[in-house]
Amino acid sequence: MPEFDYDMIVIGSGPAGHRAAIQASKLGKRVGLVERTAVVGGVCVNTGTIPSKTLREAVMRLSGYREHEVYGAAYTVKEHITMEDLLFRADHVIRHEADVMRHQLMRNEVEVLEAEASFVDDHTIRLGFIGRSGWRDITGDKIVIAVGTTVTRDDHIPFDGARIFTSDDVLTLDQLPHTLAVVGGGVIGLEYASMFTALGVRVTVIDKRPRLLEFVDHEIVDALVYHLRQGRCSFRLGEGVNDVERYEDPTLGERVRIHLDSGKQINAEKALYSIGRTGATARLNLPAAGLFADARGRIDVDDDYRTEIPNIYAVGDVVGFPSLASTSMEQGRLAACHAFGQECRSIPALFPYGVFAIPEIAMVGRTEEELTDEGVPYEVGKAQYREIARGEILGDTTGLLKLLFHLETRELLGVHIIGEGASELIHIGQAVVAFGGTVDYFVDTVFNYPTLAECYKTAAFDGINRLR
Repeated sequence: MPEFDYDMIVIGSGPAGHRAAIQASKLGKRVGLVERTAVVGGVCVNTGTIPSKTLREAVMRLSGYREHEVYGAAYTVKEHITMEDLLFRADHVIRHEADVMRHQLMRNEVEVLEAEASFVDDHTIRLGFIGRSGWRDITGDKIVIAVGTTVTRDDHIPFDGARIFTSDDVLTLDQLPHTLAVVGGGVIGLEYASMFTALGVRVTVIDKRPRLLEFVDHEIVDALVYHLRQGRCSFRLGEGVNDVERYEDPTLGERVRIHLDSGKQINAEKALYSIGRTGATARLNLPAAGLFADARGRIDVDDDYRTEIPNIYAVGDVVGFPSLASTSMEQGRLAACHAFGQECRSIPALFPYGVFAIPEIAMVGRTEEELTDEGVPYEVGKAQYREIARGEILGDTTGLLKLLFHLETRELLGVHIIGEGASELIHIGQAVVAFGGTVDYFVDTVFNYPTLAECYKTAAFDGINRLR
């Protein structure tokens, strides 16, 4: 009889846990995946990435956003857009993705255990069965923690899921507001702020930081903020929130008032509270395994995603930045390979980042600010979408692609894009950066016409001309 029930136990079925479980199974290991809900996919599939990106696509289509440059701002596919209209497609995609993920687990003979997990010791997991009494213990040689995160809530905020809500509550909203206050200008806050702005909602974004998305190239962020302001979105930066309250207006009905530390007040019909996420580790009983989480529920890991307990790994959002579905999947794969001594290779510095705002943002490599701090001599090449035939065809005249390359060797150091298709377009630059290519690659390469990929050639010529 084997020493353990499983070679690997994975806790959580989101992108990181799903990929870790399948990778371990591919290596011929016995894998048990513990998921506390009736559906697999975690936050990513059920309340986070997939729903929000599907919602974004519905907003783009129904609002006629892509056609506004040609047919005018008054053009819409549907005049009175409801939350039901927006969520109709999201429900379908969520069900489909969950079914695909469960089928993949089944094909790879990963045993899915519907229960809540907690540690008994560093090799033993106690399964508490949801909705019925009883529990049982299972053992695993290796354990991967991939529990993801939950929305961070302040105890003094009167959340009701309708007037004052979090990103997890968006899918349950009954109707679109006329005005919306978004507390928190991180990735999630800005994505939803831009979606509601595209629908004609008057949005106010409040954030205590003086700049938004510090990890993104500043010029790209400035372009996003400018574009949102053109859509009548307002920003209150460097402002802390002192209190949030519901009140009754005699004319407008139930409203929300946000008190800022500076004494200002923001009144809106609804408020989206988005100040970050906390690792979902509270119920894991980590101390029993010799582990501890920080104040935000995150677990420290080394470069191989191994915790301080050698046989326990942690991957995905629970280990912190960058907290993207794409990077979480890769972390899950790498952890499984390292756990069983399988040789593998990845380059975290070349992970692409995508912010699915409207317009979307994508980046890979280093920013101007990073290169300046490091004392690296560089030059910039830019291409505006309005210079490219495909950009005009799509009606995107605000898009920008920006190349950063070494002043002497011309090696490509970073690519930053804002505009239609940015998250797809970035992978061309990612490949060139990964192989140490130079900006001359884009000059010598022929791109299909008309395509947005031509921006790479235009930006390369622009950068080389600056050298002269």
